[in-house]
Amino acid sequence: MRRLLLDTHAFLWWLSDDPALGAEARQMMGEPRNQVLVSAASIWEISIKQAKGMLEAPEDLEALVEDEGFTKLPISLFHGQQAGKLPEIHRDPFDRMLIAQAQAEGLELVTADGIIPQYGVRVVSARL
Repeated sequence: MRRLLLDTHAFLWWLSDDPALGAEARQMMGEPRNQVLVSAASIWEISIKQAKGMLEAPEDLEALVEDEGFTKLPISLFHGQQAGKLPEIHRDPFDRMLIAQAQAEGLELVTADGIIPQYGVRVVSARL
């Protein structure tokens, strides 16, 4: 069993059946034996971008996470503390939170972001 944390774009690609999500990543995410997690940080990021008119996405994301059989990952105080301590390699606060959560929880991060691997976190390419 693998434990996969989805970067925001990987989650959105899954929901929209976007071809940007690679076949290997899609297979891993759809494998019933794997635990696929969606962070509260991703839902927060999507909601902010929706409110600014920068992104169109479904409204009831919490229900969609459940419908897809994914696991909701809340943000803990420890996650917040760890995200704040990360080196300033990546400036995006949402990505920094996902990195901290992946490190703290021993998760593989499904992402197409080329900067994230510099943190030493285990990454699954969302494009493969």
